[in-house]
Amino acid sequence: MKAEYRAIVKQDGDWWVGWIEEISGVNSQGQTRDELMDNLRSALDEALEMNRESARTAAGDEFEEVTIST
Repeated sequence: MKAEYRAIVKQDGDWWVGWIEEISGVNSQGQTRDELMDNLRSALDEALEMNRESARTAAGDEFEEVTIST
């Protein structure tokens, strides 16, 4: 199952800017709406991977990984 996130996007002058609502700090910009969406996906992927690595490092060698949904 693939997770879904909501992006807030708007045109600001010549640029498109956007933020991912659910993940603080994930934002981007692009010269077109399509470029913005690609950039937001990349920024989100990077943030999620960094968060995964950080959580696993904090947990140490022995941990259980559990899937949850809301």
